[in-house]
Amino acid sequence: MNENPMVPDLAHPDDNDGHALSGVASMGRAVTPGEIDVSHGAILYLEDVTVSFDGFRALNALSLSIDVGELRCIIGPNGAGKTTMMDVITGKTEPDSGKVFLGQTIDLTRMNEPSIARAGIGRKFQKPTVFEQHPVWENLELAMKTDKGWWASLRARLDRAAQARIEETLSLIRLEGEALRPAGELSHGQKQRLEIGMLLMQQPALLLLDEPAAGMTDDETMELAALLNHLRGTCSMMVVEHDMEFVAALAGETGKVTVMAEGRVLAQGTLDEVKQDAAVIESYLGR
Repeated sequence: MNENPMVPDLAHPDDNDGHALSGVASMGRAVTPGEIDVSHGAILYLEDVTVSFDGFRALNALSLSIDVGELRCIIGPNGAGKTTMMDVITGKTEPDSGKVFLGQTIDLTRMNEPSIARAGIGRKFQKPTVFEQHPVWENLELAMKTDKGWWASLRARLDRAAQARIEETLSLIRLEGEALRPAGELSHGQKQRLEIGMLLMQQPALLLLDEPAAGMTDDETMELAALLNHLRGTCSMMVVEHDMEFVAALAGETGKVTVMAEGRVLAQGTLDEVKQDAAVIESYLGR
């Protein structure tokens, strides 16, 4: 890929405490404090990202971008590098080379995992992680984007706006009737929706979902698809998935689907277009 003018040449930030957003000069040119600079339309940008493990290239000069408000499905065979890509985006894995930017100015390769989460990226793993001994309501309250310092937590009281946000999220994830129920008693599908609700309480700009439909019944899968489609446009989403019916429910006729293989993008287009791609059929769908 040619050198992209949308990515600036940045000085190394002074620290990685997570308070540096796009309004801080050390992270790039200044924009409104607390906001991500998406003036070029992209929320996420990866260029020539390479990751090797003991000589094996998990990512091989991977390049892709996600637009603001887009729901992008990522498919591909096992070992294609999909989870490694998410690990790089969230700071769990450091790339050998390449660029990874949130918006135009936030260089994710120079930040640690907590600071990346605070910058606006939420990630859901395949297995749901909830506070099983706490009621559903408290799970959402604990996940709320607030000052988590010990003094602030000690003095914290839910105001009406916070209560309204929790109630709205409960309605969105269709768990109003389970609000006082311990999260450990929920079904697998309900726990998946609760965890998505917990991520939404943090008000992410970009939500990464790694095989969220795994282990779900058909009804639960379609209910999750309806939830993600309802969220479309409220935040950007990247969904890695193997369930093609679920992918079809999310992508529809016009949504963009990215196919990965051997650590790079193999094909990209609508679901119908990638299904008819000869390389995709040979590498993935034909197996």
